[in-house]
Amino acid sequence: MDPFNSRFILNEDRWPWIDYDKGISIILVGYGHCYGSLMGYNLSLSSFSFFNYFNVFFFGFRMPLFFIVSGMLVSRSFSKKGPVNYIADRINNILHPLMVWGILEITLQMLLTRFTHLTSYGHIGPKTYLYLLIDPGKTGHFWYLNALFSIGVLYVLLKSVLRLKAIVQVIIGVVFYCVSAYIHVNDINGGILGYVFEYYIFFALGDLVSIIMLDKNNREKFSSWKTFFPLIIMFAFLQYYCARLILQNANYGMYYVERKLPFLFLAEALVGCTVSLNFSFLLQRYGIFKFLRVVGFHSLFIYCMQIIVMQVARIFFMSALHITYVPALILLVWSSGVVLPVFIYNYCMKHGMWWLYTFRKPERQVEYLRYQNIFRPKRFLDRQRLRAKQGAATRPMTEEVLD
Repeated sequence: MDPFNSRFILNEDRWPWIDYDKGISIILVGYGHCYGSLMGYNLSLSSFSFFNYFNVFFFGFRMPLFFIVSGMLVSRSFSKKGPVNYIADRINNILHPLMVWGILEITLQMLLTRFTHLTSYGHIGPKTYLYLLIDPGKTGHFWYLNALFSIGVLYVLLKSVLRLKAIVQVIIGVVFYCVSAYIHVNDINGGILGYVFEYYIFFALGDLVSIIMLDKNNREKFSSWKTFFPLIIMFAFLQYYCARLILQNANYGMYYVERKLPFLFLAEALVGCTVSLNFSFLLQRYGIFKFLRVVGFHSLFIYCMQIIVMQVARIFFMSALHITYVPALILLVWSSGVVLPVFIYNYCMKHGMWWLYTFRKPERQVEYLRYQNIFRPKRFLDRQRLRAKQGAATRPMTEEVLD
């Protein structure tokens, strides 16, 4: 049995470096969610300052990276599908899980507030459901899915209606970023527009560099140690400097640099994303740590249910097993928030609950899992390769999951 569907993923026609990159990113994002989920429970977090520093140090580039990678695929997807089908896919792959898991999480928050301590984003009530669409920042981490959907749709509309090239879209992104800088510095709540203005530039930059990044002939350049070492030095310096500023201005929390020094944040994010992408090419070059590819494939699904899983894990480890030692608790909750969503997703696919993640049934993956149930995964993969050789339409899962 293969409860994490790893055989299917590793044999798919995909860009391994993208999965590596998204795997690293969602693990770091998971750490931030884990640390936040443990705050306010009379734990001695302050006695282990390293864990807070680790969270702050790797904060600046985690989310911009997702937008850059998604932007790298937009032109390829647009040329194959056209604007209407592209937007339909965004609704299927992003908006649908946003609403399903957002509604589920908000409902659980209202029912289990005394146990989950999830009121840190403000009062939880029926109107919170509406915030998923108009002000996702008030719903916690779901702002990302809303912003990713909104930016992708806006980008494609400008691309199809006005025929704007990627370089023009980047210029628009710069203007948007300046607007978002004004919003943040002056503590204005921009709702969903604030996130669109801030992250549009990363999506546009992803599209701009996609021709170079997706060209297989450039793999050797991007997997060079000569490039990696200077970048990692610059990365370490910037991250150290930004982390120091954040810790010195604790009243603003993790978002001090992002909100009060937005152009420093932009530099931090771009350098961090470049290092992460370079490192992902190196991992692809040597073919190591392949579990990161499996995690990266499931990154969107992990993100959707991560907070719910972590809160359940925290309750179990603290209340049932009475574990309060901070390092152990962080490791257990963090790993649960990464591993269990992957298992849950594949369990749902296998048992006909795919509608929790998409309103269109993912035929190929469900078919593979059905074969897996009767211990014939190799026959399925051999049949897929034969269909590809015969010219049958076999759409790579890369586009379905990463767009």
